[in-house]
Order: sequence, then C-alpha cells, then structure tokens
Amino acid sequence: MILLNLPLLSKRDNGAKEAHKTIYKRVFLILHQIHGTGTLWSWGEHAIVNGELCNGEKGECRTMALNYHQLHIFYTVAQRGSFSAAAQALHMTQPAVTMQIQSLEDYFGTKLLIRSTKRIELTEAGQTLMPFARQSVELIRETEQAMSRHTSMLEGRLQLGSSLTIGEYVLPRLLGPFGQRYPHISIVMKVINTTQIIEEILNHQLNFGLVEAPVQHPDLVSEPVMEDELKLIVPAGHPLSGRRSVTVEEAIHYPFVLREKGSGTRQVMEDELRRCGVDINQLRTVMELGSTGAVKSAVEAGIGITIISPSSVKHEQALGLLEVLDIEGLSFKRMFYSIHLKSTLLPVTAVTFLTFLREYPQTT
Repeated sequence: MILLNLPLLSKRDNGAKEAHKTIYKRVFLILHQIHGTGTLWSWGEHAIVNGELCNGEKGECRTMALNYHQLHIFYTVAQRGSFSAAAQALHMTQPAVTMQIQSLEDYFGTKLLIRSTKRIELTEAGQTLMPFARQSVELIRETEQAMSRHTSMLEGRLQLGSSLTIGEYVLPRLLGPFGQRYPHISIVMKVINTTQIIEEILNHQLNFGLVEAPVQHPDLVSEPVMEDELKLIVPAGHPLSGRRSVTVEEAIHYPFVLREKGSGTRQVMEDELRRCGVDINQLRTVMELGSTGAVKSAVEAGIGITIISPSSVKHEQALGLLEVLDIEGLSFKRMFYSIHLKSTLLPVTAVTFLTFLREYPQTT
C-alpha cells in the first residue's frame, strides 16, 4: 500500500469538500494509471484497488470505466505505428499517450501493443480491439454530424482555411444565413491556396480547410461538401464571344491566363483536359496568377481567356464585361471538399458549419 498525505477536507463547507473529493479522486486515478494494477492507493475512506475506485466506509467499489478518449488514442497509435507520431497527431505529450495506453491495457488486463525499436505492432488482443476502436471514432463523428442540426445555441470559434474561389466568391453569400442561424459561432477564415491549407492543417494551425479538389494525403480526411463547375471565360468583343459553346481545339488556339499551379482550380482544369487527350503543354499560358480576382482583371484587359468558376464572374457577366461559354465534350464539374486531420475529431462548431454547407440550397 502507498499512502498519500493530502490536506484534510473542510467539514464546514460542503461545496469545498465535494470539490476536494473530486480533485483527490482524479489524483488517485492518474497515479493508478501510471503505476498500473496490483497497487493499492489509499486516501481516507477512498482507495483504488486493481483498477477499482472503492469507498471503505460503504464497502463499495466502482470499476474504472472505459472511455472514448482512450480508444481514440489507441486507434491513432496503431495507425501511426509509434507513440511519438500519435502524440504529435493528437497534440499531446508522449508520456500522456503512453499513460492512456497503459490504462487501457490495465482495463482489459492484457497487452494491446508490442513495443519495439521500430514500428509498434498489435498483439492478438489489440487486433481484436482495433475494429471496435475504429467504429467508435466513426460513430462519434456521425453522432456530432447528426446532432449539429439541433445546436442553434452552440457557441465557439472556428478557424478554417479556404481556397480562393470558395473564400472570395462562394462562402460570402453563405456566411450571412449561417450567422443568423448560429449567432454565437464566430469564424476566422484564411483565404489561401490548397497547398498552404494542407500545410497549416498538418501544423495544427487550422481546424479544417475547404478546397476545390480532392486531396490525397495519408494524414488527412477529404470529404465532399458542395458542387461547382468550371467554364470558359472570355472578354467582351473576343472572337469567341457571343457563342454558347466552342470546341476544345478552338479554345486552345488562344492565349490563356490561369491560376497558379497548386490551386484546386488549376488541378481540376488540367485533369479534365488530360482526360480528353489534350496535351497541357499545348496551352499558350501567358500568365499564371495567384488569385481569381487577378485572373479576371487580366481577362477583362484582353490578355487572354481562362477557365474558372462562373460564380466568381457573376458581377462582370451582369455588366457585360465577361462571357461564360461551354467547351464541347468537356465537363469541368467538381466538388468542393473539406479536409482535416484523420487523428483529430473536428469540433462540434466545425461539424455544424459543414452540415450547413451541405444542406443549404445551391443556387447558380
């Protein structure tokens, strides 16, 4: 038995007494997790005996409960293959991750992981637990998404990154209705390109991002949120203006002003052209610009034509400055995607925002 000398509880202030009891119980639970089973920790009428919180005066013991947090940590360690990689992904210290895994092993009374100098492997018991841990992570995500429809009084702060087309031309018309429905959620949005969004999510600087093309990354989850379609944009008075559609051969005859490489818009455009057998090197690209606004200005000035989202040229189209055309045989339909870390659950405020985007009527 290990005895711990802690201050006596106040006999006059019941509120303080209960608060102290809660703190002391947590202390003993932590000590138990560090030292494992087979250790008796004692404090007054309370003790922890082989994983059970006991009250000596009442003769009662309560088994320490399995919790989702431990399963999430176990799942991440198993996926990442090391405690250090899991700790980095979960934004925890390595000792804290190790302690939670030890607590989980104590709970089941068996080893779950084979620790080695290389990659951590699952024991037979760990392999049995793994699908249930995965299901628990997925169930929590589904639960938060379902409940986000009923959280109008939700409070919080969102930090998200948005690619340029979404951040400059799509989200602004949706933030008003979202703010009316959820007035206590504040949003901090960085409008940057897809490559920068990925980097900041991996560095835990953003909760999630909204991008214009699917992202293939081992540490990220990519999920469709909204639909969009790119079109050929030409200036008024251009040889192709006044037509509803043109062939791809006609289009590539003219110089192009494009978004920079690394942007979702550029990726979708090039993927569809390649799918239809167009050599990207055939395009006469006279400018590559880092924002959709700059691309529009260059096209208005007659420097070239472009392929971008019509949602970004509504104003110029209404003024007769730019025209929107189809390219025959090509479909630049795309989804806007949310991306976030696999190892991190999105805050409920983020789940609520994404659910709102999926369900809000999409108008062109």
